[in-house]
Amino acid sequence: MTLDPVHVDGIAQLAGQVRATVDTSDQGAAAETVWESFLDPLYDTSGREILVPLGEQRRRKVPVSDVALEDPPFPTQHGLDSGTINPTTFKNGLVLDVAQAAMSATPSDVELHRGRTIIMAVHSNDATLAFDDEWRADDRGYARRRVLDAPQVDRFEQRVVHALALYLAESEHALLNADSVDDLFVLDGPIYPTGLLRWADRDTELAELLAEDDRPQSVVGNYVELVERFVEKDVPLVGFVKTSSRKPLTRVVRKKTAAPWTSDSAFFRHVLERRDADGDRQTDALTCTNWFRSRAGTDGEMAADGDALGIDRELGPEAYEVTFFIIYDPRTDLVFRVEAPYAFTRDPERRERLTRQLLHDVAAERGPPLAVAKADELASIDRQGSEELTRRIEREFDMDRDASYNDLRWGAIEEKF
Repeated sequence: MTLDPVHVDGIAQLAGQVRATVDTSDQGAAAETVWESFLDPLYDTSGREILVPLGEQRRRKVPVSDVALEDPPFPTQHGLDSGTINPTTFKNGLVLDVAQAAMSATPSDVELHRGRTIIMAVHSNDATLAFDDEWRADDRGYARRRVLDAPQVDRFEQRVVHALALYLAESEHALLNADSVDDLFVLDGPIYPTGLLRWADRDTELAELLAEDDRPQSVVGNYVELVERFVEKDVPLVGFVKTSSRKPLTRVVRKKTAAPWTSDSAFFRHVLERRDADGDRQTDALTCTNWFRSRAGTDGEMAADGDALGIDRELGPEAYEVTFFIIYDPRTDLVFRVEAPYAFTRDPERRERLTRQLLHDVAAERGPPLAVAKADELASIDRQGSEELTRRIEREFDMDRDASYNDLRWGAIEEKF
């Protein structure tokens, strides 16, 4: 504790002053106004529809105990996730990140769980360097790995290697194991690589890279192919987004009316939260929205009137559009966004089955579906593992990472004498 108790008390009093101001703003009422008046459909300032309800716009609630005990509409599930060691810069000028992707199954499939796709994305400003990018087998054929020579940039090197490693590993592993999925496939996160697609809005250099370089385009192309593969299999593909800081809906609404919340998730929390007469949150039921068809923010890249970065698409353009619905779990006060391509949600009966399945999973697991939680556990690289791997890479390079004082301060490196 670096603050004396008297300072802690003073800061708490400042917080009380802030709360007194915030309490005068009825965010719930503002969210209710937007829900009732702006979303059927929501237009941006150019008059383009960016959010359209699929079917009737409505809110639903289902008792937690009832939906958790229902027979799930999809008897088996597969989940997929990718984890990284986080970008690291070395004294030889290289910046790299390593990602591994894994697929889970419920019921469990030990052979499938053992499989890995591993990508090392490497950035160098030395144009004379060229890295071997051939796939190599590992772990008796259960794993495959390769190096990705990342595009050269003057800034954002860490952002580039991180996104390319993460999404290439995930999409390649999904395509490799697509035939293993029988009933339902759930990605841990969005159905498209939003971390890459955001480049178009972040910086001119990144936007040009996304538009002109075939490496990020090929990663996005993998996700387009993934949609096509599962449409051909007639097996739904969904994405389960556990944490989202998206703001496209909020930004558009702010140009029309009051929108005091900080993100789209905060808006939907206000819309879906239920309180009793005493103001206490009711926790007996999950609540959710209807499905929406979205062209907001990065979703617009895959809209029917978008060009999908110029990537060839075998299906009608509308099949790739992002659709989503929101689940609110009052037990944990968490908001989850469930995404699916329009190809899988245009049919009302299938939409309903997907809705019931995800409500069942959240109710039973008190969080993400079991297949997603298992995939997350398989693919994650914890801090200890990340540090061990980074030290091994240092020995292979015969070169230390390019550390800062904060790395030493927070224990990312050990002090050397």
